[in-house]
Amino acid sequence: MITAPNSYSRTRKRLLAAAASLAIAGAIGVGALTSGTSPVLADAVRVEAPQVPSFADVVERVSPAVVSVKVKAKIQPTADDGSDGQDGFDNLPNNPQLRRFFKEFRGFGDQNGDGHRRFGHRDRNNDQPRPVAQGSGFFISEDGYLVTNNHVVEEGTAFTVVTNDGKELDAKLIGTDPRTDLAVLKVDGGGKFTYVDFADDSKVRVGDWVVAVGNPFGLGGTVTAGIVSARGRDIGAGPYDDFLQIDASVNRGNSGGPTFNLNGQVVGINTAIFSPSGGSVGIAFDIPASTAKQVVDDLMKNGAVQRGWLGVEIQPVTSDIAESLGLKSNNGALVSSAQDDGPGKKAGITAGDVITQVDGKDVASPKELARLIGAYSPGKSVDVTVWRDGKSQTVKVDLGKLPASDKQASADQQQQPAAPAKPDTLGNLGLTVTKSENGKGLVVTDVDPDSAAADRGIQPGDVITAVNSAEVNGTEDIAKAMADAVKSGRKAVLMQITRDDNNRFVALPVAKG
Repeated sequence: MITAPNSYSRTRKRLLAAAASLAIAGAIGVGALTSGTSPVLADAVRVEAPQVPSFADVVERVSPAVVSVKVKAKIQPTADDGSDGQDGFDNLPNNPQLRRFFKEFRGFGDQNGDGHRRFGHRDRNNDQPRPVAQGSGFFISEDGYLVTNNHVVEEGTAFTVVTNDGKELDAKLIGTDPRTDLAVLKVDGGGKFTYVDFADDSKVRVGDWVVAVGNPFGLGGTVTAGIVSARGRDIGAGPYDDFLQIDASVNRGNSGGPTFNLNGQVVGINTAIFSPSGGSVGIAFDIPASTAKQVVDDLMKNGAVQRGWLGVEIQPVTSDIAESLGLKSNNGALVSSAQDDGPGKKAGITAGDVITQVDGKDVASPKELARLIGAYSPGKSVDVTVWRDGKSQTVKVDLGKLPASDKQASADQQQQPAAPAKPDTLGNLGLTVTKSENGKGLVVTDVDPDSAAADRGIQPGDVITAVNSAEVNGTEDIAKAMADAVKSGRKAVLMQITRDDNNRFVALPVAKG
């Protein structure tokens, strides 16, 4: 049989293509291609690489202990909400269409099941509590005690917790502590609860992994992760600030929720965030577990926290103040005044003392002193070490009970003296002064705006009552104190200033004297 050249060429091409297909199939291990059979693809690419530790095991164990906290309160009606029986629109013209428009715009009337708003009728059951807040919390005992923030519950009269599996349970308020922003609730009934323990936060290190669980924006159980960013943060929230800073995402509604370590223990309680926008920017602050545990124990036992009280006003020790007193560092808390009825004054602590230790524990700052004293129970006897007259002394103080208000107002009812006519000038200090009417101290009548006194906040009307713990009755007392400081090699003198019945200390340089 003779084949035409063009037919031969086509047949040869088909044979070559089939051979090529068989060769490719053999190379990838698929086998022979059969007519009507789907091709088998090669395995997908896989990369073997170190895996990041998962938080899933921790979350699975701790999530049942974390709850959402819903807070309700009775809202007193106002005339504006129509409680006067006239729908709150007495000032509107007597126009039925206008009144109807405002009723619809303001949401008055009731919404029936048919989806239509009925005007001229309102639900007047104002005695029912209404939602006022929503936050997070966590169980700390099998029988239903749970922890949250004081600012979550402080306006509430009725409380509901929603568990991880969706159960809603009524709770009662056991106690609150506004100074540390903590509160304890109790759920009665509902069986046994999964609960978590507090960690030893002294072992928490900056850089440790943490997991925050809570109820942001009312979404329910939500988990975020991050690290401990810093310790010992003071954000100006109260006298006992000592926050952990974390970078796990914390938002509105997370308040009162726990932050866990990888062992499932609570290292902190979400309390505040730094946020110019109102949302998370990666800076959140937690009450440390050690603080929370102590406060929560007191709230569960007594419904309130009882703290020790020293009865003194204190201020920081600046470098200038330390120099003027001969201290080697600016650690400690400077006593600006001692209350007449306070335990400190009864024990001999006076204005001008620098408290450096309490029961052998170093006092780094006024905040540290407040935390140390507050950690003791009222009636506790403690040894307080003070720096006075260039040396350390120890006094024994029987602590009192911290009053309801933190304000350490002085009981000394000193009147603001008026300035006599003849002033004196302390040119080296940039001050013009005159004797007070009662003969105690010098009243500042003028301050050189370019002086060190102005830089340190001294103002006309301030009363200089003492210099380097010595009473001041005239300018010669100040001159003598400055000369003594120069002889001792000190570069500043410490002035006690009274303003509006409050005392403080200011260090002024004597180098120009």
